[in-house]
Amino acid sequence: MAKKVTIDSSKCIGCGACAGICASVFAISPTTGLAEVVAEPTEADEAAVEEAATSCPGAAIEVE
Repeated sequence: MAKKVTIDSSKCIGCGACAGICASVFAISPTTGLAEVVAEPTEADEAAVEEAATSCPGAAIEVE
């Protein structure tokens, strides 16, 4: 089963690491300059989502 992903915008610094690692799930908003979840991750995305979460310098990504 695919996991649920959320981003705490108060912790996000907009570095884009998550979007670089898993562009199918994350993107940088042109409006806010912060990361956002653009699609629910599939099972195929799970490893990349976990990598994005551990790579996030602000620890803003939560994976449940």
